[in-house]
Amino acid sequence: MASTGHSVSTTAVIVGPRKQLAVKGDDMRVVVVGGGIGGLALAAGLRRRGFEVTAFDRDSDVTATGGYHITLDERAQSALRKLVAPAIMERLLASASALRLRDRDAFWDRRGRLLGHGPDLSSDSGVDIDRITLRTLLAEAVGDDLHLGRTVTGVGRDEDGAPQVLFTGAAPVRADLVVGADGAHSLVARHLAGGPTNSPAGIIGFSGRTRLGDLSPREQRRLGPRSALAAGPRATALYIGFLDPVGNAVLDAPKLRMSVTTGPTYVWGGMFRESAVTDALRDLRGGELQAALVDRFRERGWAEHTLEVIARAAPHSVAAFRFNAASTRAADLAPWPAGPITALGDAVHATPPTAGMGAGAAIRDAAGLLEHLCEAADGATTLTLAVSRFEANMRRRGSEILTLAMKTVRLILATDTPLGAAATAATTPLLAAAVRLRRRH
Repeated sequence: MASTGHSVSTTAVIVGPRKQLAVKGDDMRVVVVGGGIGGLALAAGLRRRGFEVTAFDRDSDVTATGGYHITLDERAQSALRKLVAPAIMERLLASASALRLRDRDAFWDRRGRLLGHGPDLSSDSGVDIDRITLRTLLAEAVGDDLHLGRTVTGVGRDEDGAPQVLFTGAAPVRADLVVGADGAHSLVARHLAGGPTNSPAGIIGFSGRTRLGDLSPREQRRLGPRSALAAGPRATALYIGFLDPVGNAVLDAPKLRMSVTTGPTYVWGGMFRESAVTDALRDLRGGELQAALVDRFRERGWAEHTLEVIARAAPHSVAAFRFNAASTRAADLAPWPAGPITALGDAVHATPPTAGMGAGAAIRDAAGLLEHLCEAADGATTLTLAVSRFEANMRRRGSEILTLAMKTVRLILATDTPLGAAATAATTPLLAAAVRLRRRH
Protein backbone atom coordinates (compact mmCIF):
# COMPACT_ATOMS: atom_id res chain seq x y z
CA MET A 1 0.00 0.00 0.00
CA ALA A 2 1.55 3.31 -0.98
CA SER A 3 -1.16 5.77 -1.61
CA THR A 4 -3.14 6.52 1.53
CA GLY A 5 -5.10 9.61 0.44
CA HIS A 6 -8.79 9.81 -0.29
CA SER A 7 -10.60 9.89 -3.59
CA VAL A 8 -10.73 13.60 -4.32
CA SER A 9 -14.27 14.96 -4.36
CA THR A 10 -14.05 17.18 -7.40
CA THR A 11 -15.76 17.98 -10.63
CA ALA A 12 -14.29 19.26 -13.86
CA VAL A 13 -15.16 19.82 -17.46
CA ILE A 14 -12.64 19.80 -20.25
CA VAL A 15 -13.67 20.88 -23.72
CA GLY A 16 -11.53 20.45 -26.82
CA PRO A 17 -9.96 20.62 -29.32
CA ARG A 18 -8.24 23.94 -29.99
CA LYS A 19 -8.12 23.09 -33.71
CA GLN A 20 -11.18 21.78 -35.51
CA LEU A 21 -10.40 18.06 -35.58
CA ALA A 22 -12.34 15.71 -37.83
CA VAL A 23 -13.59 12.28 -36.85
CA LYS A 24 -14.55 10.68 -40.16
CA GLY A 25 -15.41 14.17 -41.36
CA ASP A 26 -17.20 15.35 -38.24
CA ASP A 27 -15.94 17.99 -35.80
CA MET A 28 -15.21 16.67 -32.29
CA ARG A 29 -15.55 18.21 -28.83
CA VAL A 30 -14.44 16.33 -25.70
CA VAL A 31 -15.83 16.99 -22.21
CA VAL A 32 -14.16 15.46 -19.15
CA VAL A 33 -15.87 15.49 -15.76
CA GLY A 34 -13.38 15.23 -12.88
CA GLY A 35 -10.43 17.33 -11.76
CA GLY A 36 -8.40 14.82 -9.75
CA ILE A 37 -5.20 13.17 -10.96
CA GLY A 38 -6.73 11.32 -13.93
CA GLY A 39 -8.87 14.23 -15.12
CA LEU A 40 -6.07 16.78 -14.94
CA ALA A 41 -3.62 14.36 -16.60
CA LEU A 42 -6.02 13.97 -19.52
CA ALA A 43 -6.58 17.74 -19.67
CA ALA A 44 -2.84 18.34 -19.77
CA GLY A 45 -2.38 15.78 -22.53
CA LEU A 46 -5.19 17.19 -24.66
CA ARG A 47 -3.83 20.71 -24.26
CA ARG A 48 -0.31 19.62 -25.14
CA ARG A 49 -1.56 17.92 -28.32
CA GLY A 50 -3.21 21.15 -29.42
CA PHE A 51 -6.71 20.52 -28.13
CA GLU A 52 -8.67 23.41 -26.68
CA VAL A 53 -9.14 22.62 -23.01
CA THR A 54 -11.40 24.30 -20.47
CA ALA A 55 -11.48 22.65 -17.07
CA PHE A 56 -14.00 23.35 -14.31
CA ASP A 57 -13.50 21.99 -10.82
CA ARG A 58 -15.70 22.09 -7.73
CA ASP A 59 -12.66 22.70 -5.53
CA SER A 60 -11.66 26.32 -5.08
CA ASP A 61 -8.02 25.32 -4.57
CA VAL A 62 -6.11 22.47 -6.26
CA THR A 63 -4.19 21.88 -3.01
CA ALA A 64 -7.47 21.06 -1.23
CA THR A 65 -6.79 17.34 -1.38
CA GLY A 66 -5.38 14.64 0.87
CA GLY A 67 -1.79 15.46 1.75
CA TYR A 68 -0.63 11.90 1.32
CA HIS A 69 1.61 10.23 -1.24
CA ILE A 70 1.26 8.46 -4.53
CA THR A 71 3.52 5.81 -6.04
CA LEU A 72 4.25 6.04 -9.76
CA ASP A 73 5.91 2.98 -11.28
CA GLU A 74 7.72 3.08 -14.61
CA ARG A 75 4.50 2.44 -16.54
CA ALA A 76 2.78 5.40 -14.91
CA GLN A 77 5.81 7.63 -15.46
CA SER A 78 6.00 6.61 -19.12
CA ALA A 79 2.32 7.48 -19.54
CA LEU A 80 2.82 10.83 -17.83
CA ARG A 81 5.66 11.70 -20.20
CA LYS A 82 3.14 11.43 -23.05
CA LEU A 83 0.78 13.84 -21.28
CA VAL A 84 2.98 16.65 -19.94
CA ALA A 85 5.97 18.64 -21.14
CA PRO A 86 9.52 17.54 -20.19
CA ALA A 87 9.84 20.58 -17.91
CA ILE A 88 6.88 19.39 -15.85
CA MET A 89 8.38 15.89 -15.57
CA GLU A 90 11.68 17.37 -14.49
CA ARG A 91 10.00 19.29 -11.65
CA LEU A 92 8.07 16.18 -10.67
CA LEU A 93 11.25 14.12 -10.39
CA ALA A 94 12.95 16.89 -8.42
CA SER A 95 10.02 16.75 -5.98
CA ALA A 96 9.76 12.95 -5.70
CA SER A 97 11.32 10.35 -3.43
CA ALA A 98 13.14 7.48 -5.15
CA LEU A 99 12.23 3.94 -4.14
CA ARG A 100 15.72 2.76 -5.13
CA LEU A 101 17.28 4.94 -2.41
CA ARG A 102 15.23 3.35 0.39
CA ASP A 103 16.12 0.29 2.43
CA ARG A 104 14.21 -2.87 1.63
CA ASP A 105 10.64 -2.79 2.87
CA ALA A 106 9.93 -4.59 6.14
CA PHE A 107 7.11 -6.71 7.57
CA TRP A 108 6.39 -6.54 11.31
CA ASP A 109 3.95 -8.07 13.73
CA ARG A 110 1.84 -6.09 16.22
CA ARG A 111 4.66 -6.29 18.79
CA GLY A 112 7.16 -4.73 16.43
CA ARG A 113 8.99 -8.00 15.76
CA LEU A 114 10.55 -8.30 12.30
CA LEU A 115 8.95 -11.00 10.14
CA GLY A 116 10.73 -10.45 6.85
CA HIS A 117 11.76 -8.06 4.10
CA GLY A 118 10.47 -7.09 0.70
CA PRO A 119 12.47 -7.31 -2.54
CA ASP A 120 15.67 -5.41 -3.32
CA LEU A 121 14.72 -1.92 -4.56
CA SER A 122 18.14 -0.83 -5.83
CA SER A 123 17.07 -1.10 -9.47
CA ASP A 124 13.44 0.00 -8.96
CA SER A 125 12.57 3.08 -11.02
CA GLY A 126 9.41 3.86 -9.05
CA VAL A 127 8.89 7.16 -7.24
CA ASP A 128 6.72 8.44 -4.42
CA ILE A 129 5.29 11.95 -4.62
CA ASP A 130 2.89 14.00 -2.51
CA ARG A 131 -0.63 14.00 -3.92
CA ILE A 132 -0.79 17.79 -3.46
CA THR A 133 2.45 18.24 -5.40
CA LEU A 134 1.34 16.03 -8.28
CA ARG A 135 -2.07 17.67 -8.56
CA THR A 136 -0.49 21.14 -8.48
CA LEU A 137 1.89 20.22 -11.31
CA LEU A 138 -0.89 18.78 -13.44
CA ALA A 139 -3.08 21.83 -12.84
CA GLU A 140 -0.17 24.01 -13.94
CA ALA A 141 0.06 21.96 -17.14
CA VAL A 142 -3.64 22.69 -17.80
CA GLY A 143 -2.89 26.37 -17.18
CA ASP A 144 -5.44 29.16 -17.46
CA ASP A 145 -7.96 26.74 -18.91
CA LEU A 146 -8.62 25.41 -15.39
CA HIS A 147 -11.55 27.21 -13.75
CA LEU A 148 -12.17 26.43 -10.08
CA GLY A 149 -15.28 26.60 -7.92
CA ARG A 150 -17.70 25.06 -10.44
CA THR A 151 -20.01 22.06 -9.86
CA VAL A 152 -21.31 19.49 -12.34
CA THR A 153 -24.82 18.24 -11.51
CA GLY A 154 -25.43 15.71 -14.25
CA VAL A 155 -24.77 14.36 -17.72
CA GLY A 156 -27.27 13.51 -20.43
CA ARG A 157 -28.36 14.32 -23.97
CA ASP A 158 -29.64 17.54 -25.51
CA GLU A 159 -32.60 17.80 -27.86
CA ASP A 160 -30.43 16.66 -30.78
CA GLY A 161 -29.17 13.62 -28.87
CA ALA A 162 -25.66 14.98 -28.30
CA PRO A 163 -24.02 14.39 -24.90
CA GLN A 164 -24.02 17.36 -22.55
CA VAL A 165 -22.82 18.24 -19.07
CA LEU A 166 -25.04 20.15 -16.64
CA PHE A 167 -23.78 22.69 -14.10
CA THR A 168 -25.01 24.50 -11.04
CA GLY A 169 -25.75 28.08 -12.01
CA ALA A 170 -24.38 27.85 -15.54
CA ALA A 171 -25.48 26.81 -19.02
CA PRO A 172 -24.97 23.18 -20.12
CA VAL A 173 -21.88 22.32 -22.17
CA ARG A 174 -22.46 20.22 -25.28
CA ALA A 175 -19.90 17.73 -26.56
CA ASP A 176 -19.27 14.85 -28.92
CA LEU A 177 -17.57 12.83 -26.18
CA VAL A 178 -17.99 13.04 -22.39
CA VAL A 179 -15.38 11.41 -20.14
CA GLY A 180 -16.03 10.85 -16.43
CA ALA A 181 -12.91 11.14 -14.29
CA ASP A 182 -14.84 11.97 -11.12
CA GLY A 183 -13.68 9.32 -8.69
CA ALA A 184 -15.16 6.34 -6.87
CA HIS A 185 -18.54 8.06 -6.47
CA SER A 186 -18.63 9.05 -10.14
CA LEU A 187 -21.74 10.78 -11.38
CA VAL A 188 -20.85 9.90 -14.97
CA ALA A 189 -20.14 6.19 -14.37
CA ARG A 190 -23.33 5.85 -12.33
CA HIS A 191 -25.25 7.37 -15.24
CA LEU A 192 -23.67 4.88 -17.65
CA ALA A 193 -24.00 1.80 -15.44
CA GLY A 194 -27.41 2.65 -14.02
CA GLY A 195 -26.02 2.40 -10.49
CA PRO A 196 -22.80 2.29 -8.43
CA THR A 197 -19.70 0.84 -10.07
CA ASN A 198 -18.06 -0.23 -6.79
CA SER A 199 -18.92 -1.17 -3.21
CA PRO A 200 -17.30 -1.05 0.25
CA ALA A 201 -14.38 -3.48 0.50
CA GLY A 202 -14.93 -4.18 4.20
CA ILE A 203 -12.11 -2.03 5.62
CA ILE A 204 -12.03 1.45 7.13
CA GLY A 205 -8.70 3.23 6.63
CA PHE A 206 -7.11 5.88 8.83
CA SER A 207 -4.17 7.91 7.59
CA GLY A 208 -1.76 10.61 8.68
CA ARG A 209 1.74 12.04 8.44
CA THR A 210 4.53 11.85 11.03
CA ARG A 211 7.98 13.40 10.74
CA LEU A 212 10.79 10.95 11.39
CA GLY A 213 12.39 13.42 13.82
CA ASP A 214 9.27 13.42 16.01
CA LEU A 215 9.70 9.73 16.86
CA SER A 216 11.83 8.33 19.67
CA PRO A 217 15.37 7.22 18.73
CA ARG A 218 14.27 3.61 19.17
CA GLU A 219 11.46 3.90 16.65
CA GLN A 220 13.60 5.90 14.24
CA ARG A 221 16.09 3.02 14.22
CA ARG A 222 13.44 0.33 13.96
CA LEU A 223 11.47 1.88 11.12
CA GLY A 224 14.44 3.36 9.25
CA PRO A 225 14.38 4.84 5.71
CA ARG A 226 11.93 2.31 4.29
CA SER A 227 8.27 1.49 4.03
CA ALA A 228 6.71 -1.25 6.12
CA LEU A 229 3.54 -3.21 6.78
CA ALA A 230 2.60 -4.52 10.22
CA ALA A 231 -0.28 -6.96 10.70
CA GLY A 232 -2.10 -8.41 13.67
CA PRO A 233 -5.06 -10.65 14.43
CA ARG A 234 -8.67 -9.50 14.13
CA ALA A 235 -8.22 -7.57 10.89
CA THR A 236 -5.79 -4.90 12.08
CA ALA A 237 -2.92 -3.63 9.99
CA LEU A 238 -0.66 -0.58 9.82
CA TYR A 239 1.12 0.53 6.66
CA ILE A 240 4.02 2.97 7.11
CA GLY A 241 5.33 4.61 3.95
CA PHE A 242 8.65 6.48 3.91
CA LEU A 243 8.79 9.72 1.94
CA ASP A 244 11.87 11.94 1.64
CA PRO A 245 11.90 14.08 -1.53
CA VAL A 246 14.93 15.99 -0.22
CA GLY A 247 17.33 13.32 1.06
CA ASN A 248 16.04 10.68 -1.36
CA ALA A 249 15.30 12.97 -4.29
CA VAL A 250 14.99 11.27 -7.67
CA LEU A 251 16.56 14.33 -9.29
CA ASP A 252 18.91 16.45 -7.17
CA ALA A 253 17.73 19.87 -8.35
CA PRO A 254 16.77 21.99 -5.31
CA LYS A 255 15.71 24.96 -7.46
CA LEU A 256 13.05 22.81 -9.16
CA ARG A 257 11.80 21.18 -5.97
CA MET A 258 8.22 22.02 -4.97
CA SER A 259 7.26 19.13 -2.68
CA VAL A 260 5.07 19.95 0.33
CA THR A 261 7.18 17.43 2.29
CA THR A 262 10.49 18.99 3.25
CA GLY A 263 12.11 16.26 5.34
CA PRO A 264 11.98 12.52 6.11
CA THR A 265 8.34 11.69 6.80
CA TYR A 266 6.24 8.60 7.41
CA VAL A 267 2.89 8.58 5.65
CA TRP A 268 0.93 5.88 7.44
CA GLY A 269 -2.37 4.10 7.03
CA GLY A 270 -4.14 2.12 9.74
CA MET A 271 -6.75 -0.48 8.79
CA PHE A 272 -9.66 -2.12 10.62
CA ARG A 273 -12.57 -4.25 9.52
CA GLU A 274 -15.59 -2.06 8.84
CA SER A 275 -18.08 -2.23 11.71
CA ALA A 276 -20.40 0.04 13.65
CA VAL A 277 -17.53 0.90 16.00
CA THR A 278 -14.89 1.66 13.37
CA ASP A 279 -17.38 3.40 11.10
CA ALA A 280 -18.28 5.77 13.98
CA LEU A 281 -14.63 6.89 14.09
CA ARG A 282 -15.12 8.50 10.68
CA ASP A 283 -17.14 11.24 12.40
CA LEU A 284 -14.11 12.28 14.49
CA ARG A 285 -11.46 14.77 13.41
CA GLY A 286 -7.84 15.67 14.16
CA GLY A 287 -6.53 14.95 17.64
CA GLU A 288 -9.78 13.32 18.76
CA LEU A 289 -9.60 10.81 15.92
CA GLN A 290 -5.88 10.30 16.53
CA ALA A 291 -6.44 9.40 20.21
CA ALA A 292 -9.37 7.10 19.42
CA LEU A 293 -7.30 5.33 16.77
CA VAL A 294 -4.42 4.68 19.19
CA ASP A 295 -6.90 3.32 21.74
CA ARG A 296 -8.42 1.02 19.14
CA PHE A 297 -5.02 -0.48 18.29
CA ARG A 298 -4.24 -0.91 22.00
CA GLU A 299 -7.47 -2.85 22.44
CA ARG A 300 -6.24 -5.20 19.70
CA GLY A 301 -3.02 -5.90 21.61
CA TRP A 302 -0.57 -3.73 19.70
CA ALA A 303 2.65 -2.79 21.54
CA GLU A 304 2.85 0.81 22.69
CA HIS A 305 6.03 1.67 20.77
CA THR A 306 4.48 0.50 17.46
CA LEU A 307 1.78 3.16 17.89
CA GLU A 308 4.23 6.08 18.21
CA VAL A 309 3.93 6.81 14.51
CA ILE A 310 0.20 7.44 15.02
CA ALA A 311 0.41 9.15 18.42
CA ARG A 312 3.06 11.63 17.25
CA ALA A 313 1.50 12.48 13.88
CA ALA A 314 0.49 16.01 12.96
CA PRO A 315 -3.14 16.03 14.27
CA HIS A 316 -4.50 17.99 11.30
CA SER A 317 -3.21 15.27 8.94
CA VAL A 318 -5.18 12.43 10.54
CA ALA A 319 -8.23 11.37 8.54
CA ALA A 320 -10.55 8.39 8.01
CA PHE A 321 -11.94 6.91 4.80
CA ARG A 322 -13.69 3.80 3.55
CA PHE A 323 -12.01 1.36 1.16
CA ASN A 324 -14.15 1.01 -1.96
CA ALA A 325 -13.48 -1.55 -4.66
CA ALA A 326 -14.84 -2.40 -8.09
CA SER A 327 -15.02 -6.00 -9.31
CA THR A 328 -11.72 -7.75 -10.03
CA ARG A 329 -13.28 -9.27 -13.18
CA ALA A 330 -12.41 -7.31 -16.32
CA ALA A 331 -15.80 -8.11 -17.85
CA ASP A 332 -17.55 -6.32 -14.97
CA LEU A 333 -15.67 -3.04 -15.47
CA ALA A 334 -17.19 -0.31 -17.65
CA PRO A 335 -20.31 -2.48 -18.16
CA TRP A 336 -21.79 -0.38 -20.93
CA PRO A 337 -21.57 -0.33 -24.72
CA ALA A 338 -18.94 1.97 -26.17
CA GLY A 339 -20.39 5.31 -27.14
CA PRO A 340 -20.12 9.07 -26.74
CA ILE A 341 -19.92 8.89 -22.92
CA THR A 342 -17.17 6.98 -21.09
CA ALA A 343 -15.14 7.13 -17.86
CA LEU A 344 -11.68 6.40 -16.48
CA GLY A 345 -9.72 5.93 -13.25
CA ASP A 346 -11.56 5.24 -10.00
CA ALA A 347 -14.84 6.04 -11.73
CA VAL A 348 -14.43 2.64 -13.43
CA HIS A 349 -11.95 0.62 -11.36
CA ALA A 350 -12.09 2.05 -7.83
CA THR A 351 -9.10 0.48 -6.11
CA PRO A 352 -8.21 0.21 -2.40
CA PRO A 353 -4.82 1.81 -1.64
CA THR A 354 -3.32 -1.58 -0.72
CA ALA A 355 -1.72 -1.92 -4.18
CA GLY A 356 -0.37 1.64 -4.40
CA MET A 357 -1.35 1.73 -8.08
CA GLY A 358 -4.70 3.53 -8.30
CA ALA A 359 -3.44 6.98 -9.30
CA GLY A 360 -0.87 5.47 -11.66
CA ALA A 361 -3.62 3.49 -13.38
CA ALA A 362 -5.70 6.65 -13.84
CA ILE A 363 -2.72 8.34 -15.51
CA ARG A 364 -2.27 5.33 -17.79
CA ASP A 365 -5.99 5.48 -18.62
CA ALA A 366 -5.59 9.14 -19.58
CA ALA A 367 -2.62 8.42 -21.85
CA GLY A 368 -4.44 5.54 -23.49
CA LEU A 369 -7.56 7.56 -24.16
CA LEU A 370 -5.54 10.45 -25.57
CA GLU A 371 -3.77 8.10 -27.97
CA HIS A 372 -7.04 6.67 -29.29
CA LEU A 373 -8.66 10.11 -29.56
CA CYS A 374 -5.74 11.34 -31.63
CA GLU A 375 -6.22 8.35 -33.97
CA ALA A 376 -9.89 9.26 -34.31
CA ALA A 377 -9.02 12.91 -34.88
CA ASP A 378 -6.66 11.88 -37.68
CA GLY A 379 -9.44 9.89 -39.31
CA ALA A 380 -7.68 6.56 -38.71
CA THR A 381 -10.72 5.22 -36.86
CA THR A 382 -14.19 6.25 -35.74
CA LEU A 383 -14.80 7.86 -32.38
CA THR A 384 -16.89 4.89 -31.22
CA LEU A 385 -14.16 2.42 -32.15
CA ALA A 386 -11.56 4.59 -30.44
CA VAL A 387 -13.61 4.57 -27.23
CA SER A 388 -14.19 0.82 -27.54
CA ARG A 389 -10.45 0.11 -27.81
CA PHE A 390 -9.69 2.41 -24.91
CA GLU A 391 -12.28 0.75 -22.67
CA ALA A 392 -11.02 -2.74 -23.54
CA ASN A 393 -7.49 -1.81 -22.46
CA MET A 394 -8.79 -0.06 -19.34
CA ARG A 395 -10.77 -3.14 -18.28
CA ARG A 396 -7.63 -5.31 -18.40
CA ARG A 397 -5.59 -2.69 -16.56
CA GLY A 398 -8.24 -2.20 -13.90
CA SER A 399 -8.63 -5.93 -13.32
CA GLU A 400 -4.87 -6.29 -12.87
CA ILE A 401 -4.51 -3.65 -10.16
CA LEU A 402 -7.74 -4.61 -8.40
CA THR A 403 -6.60 -8.24 -8.15
CA LEU A 404 -3.37 -7.14 -6.45
CA ALA A 405 -5.10 -4.71 -4.11
CA MET A 406 -7.86 -7.10 -3.07
CA LYS A 407 -5.37 -9.88 -2.32
CA THR A 408 -4.04 -7.80 0.59
CA VAL A 409 -7.54 -6.75 1.66
CA ARG A 410 -8.68 -10.38 1.80
CA LEU A 411 -5.60 -11.43 3.80
CA ILE A 412 -6.32 -8.72 6.37
CA LEU A 413 -9.99 -9.67 6.61
CA ALA A 414 -9.09 -13.36 6.94
CA THR A 415 -7.35 -12.66 10.25
CA ASP A 416 -10.72 -11.68 11.74
CA THR A 417 -12.08 -15.23 11.65
CA PRO A 418 -11.49 -17.47 14.72
CA LEU A 419 -9.09 -19.64 12.73
CA GLY A 420 -7.38 -16.68 11.09
CA ALA A 421 -6.88 -14.82 14.38
CA ALA A 422 -5.47 -17.91 16.07
CA ALA A 423 -3.16 -18.67 13.15
CA THR A 424 -1.87 -15.08 13.03
CA ALA A 425 -1.22 -14.99 16.79
CA ALA A 426 0.55 -18.36 16.68
CA THR A 427 2.67 -17.99 13.56
CA THR A 428 4.02 -14.46 13.88
CA PRO A 429 6.23 -15.24 16.93
CA LEU A 430 7.63 -18.25 15.06
CA LEU A 431 8.39 -16.16 11.99
CA ALA A 432 10.05 -13.50 14.15
CA ALA A 433 12.19 -16.13 15.88
CA ALA A 434 13.25 -17.57 12.53
CA VAL A 435 14.29 -14.09 11.34
CA ARG A 436 16.35 -13.51 14.49
CA LEU A 437 18.03 -16.90 14.05
CA ARG A 438 18.95 -16.17 10.44
CA ARG A 439 20.40 -12.81 11.42
CA ARG A 440 22.62 -14.43 14.07
CA HIS A 441 24.02 -16.82 11.48
